[in-house]
Amino acid sequence: MATLDQKSFILESDLGAVMRKLAFPAIAAMVLFGLNAFMDTVYIGQLMNEQALAGVALAYPLTGILMGLGSWAGTGAGNLVSIALGSDDIETQKNALPSTTAFVLISSAIVAVPGYLFAEALVAMMGGSGEILAYGTQYLQITMLAAPLWIYGLALNFIVRSEGKMKEAAIMMSYGLALNILLTPILISFFDMGVTGAAWATNAGMLVYCFVGYRYFSSDKPSFQSSINSVRGSSQVVRSIVRLGFPGFIITIMGLIQAVVVFNAIVGVGGDTDGNLAFFAAANRMALFLMTPLFGLMRALQPTVGINFGAGQYTRVKDALWLYTKTGLYIVAPFWILLTIFPEQGLSLVLPDTSFTATDLLYFRIYILILPLLPLVFNALTFLPAIDQPKYASMIGAARQLIFYVPVMLVLPKLIGLGGVYYGATAIDVIVTIWLGWILVRSMNALPGDRVVG
Repeated sequence: MATLDQKSFILESDLGAVMRKLAFPAIAAMVLFGLNAFMDTVYIGQLMNEQALAGVALAYPLTGILMGLGSWAGTGAGNLVSIALGSDDIETQKNALPSTTAFVLISSAIVAVPGYLFAEALVAMMGGSGEILAYGTQYLQITMLAAPLWIYGLALNFIVRSEGKMKEAAIMMSYGLALNILLTPILISFFDMGVTGAAWATNAGMLVYCFVGYRYFSSDKPSFQSSINSVRGSSQVVRSIVRLGFPGFIITIMGLIQAVVVFNAIVGVGGDTDGNLAFFAAANRMALFLMTPLFGLMRALQPTVGINFGAGQYTRVKDALWLYTKTGLYIVAPFWILLTIFPEQGLSLVLPDTSFTATDLLYFRIYILILPLLPLVFNALTFLPAIDQPKYASMIGAARQLIFYVPVMLVLPKLIGLGGVYYGATAIDVIVTIWLGWILVRSMNALPGDRVVG
């Protein structure tokens, strides 16, 4: 479909048709991405040992800083591009890629060097010690060596999605993910590289990610004119990228803070620390895998809302949010029900040699209890920056961790033991969802009437 047709399709076609065209490839891409992370866990759990799995689980939230920076650059530039496409702002479109590249270069330098040098201290901060600390440090250091690839590759793919070209973005993503899945077991076992092999396999995938993104923006396929080879962006555009993309970053960083307090809470309750960490890692990865279709819907919602918002079609913007949210519920509910009924079968994929107690299975059911509410949460956090109201998403992301998670995880596990981690996490998310829903309704009510173009 031609560039103009794609924009017109998003602005004028039936919203159900728009969602299907954008969401299916976006969901497929995010399922592949989630499967990639999930398979890393399966490979390490099956081919190595419980300590290696726990070490990578401690390091993984720290590598999330790189994904957070990629999300910051990509969602910031993506929201800006979508709104600029809808409003025909050519000047902003021209400055999008150079400004993004400059942001990526600066942020990579700030994070990669200290991340590598202080890897051991960072994993120890997460609660690692002994063999677990050694595994986590190895994984984190290798990942930090490829920091620019992680940030740049993710940012470019986000911008492709912001054009509404979800199929193209999904295909580009699939090359790197396929390479990662193929290389991980080979490097872990055949070359006897252990967790460093898993990290190098992911880095190789990110290199491919960058290459295909660069080729796309070097061609005549993008829907806007902007130089991929330049770093001379506009300071105004950089500031807009920082502002519009900050919610994605702050949510990632707050997620890191959450991981720190949760892992330390698990270690603090004592008992079978390695087993408790490995079980939480398995439960968390299972939950994340269930969320991956919702991440795809989020990516598809962003250009749907951003381009229509830029064109002043505010009623269509609101309708899109509710349509995508209902669809997310329909997708996640069956899997949530199955895992609630048969939790042991799901957890055994990650921890095949573990015998789960009735208490373990109860904790897992409690941990995934929030899943039916997440379509609203994820879409709302995408919707607010897409209508140029990023401050509310940032506020929710920060408050969830600093106001709720930190004090609850410092106190509740000490009072009631390990169950405090799972009960507390679910209670917090219920409260935050209610708060976010209230903010969302207020923001939607504040939108003006549709702009009439004559």
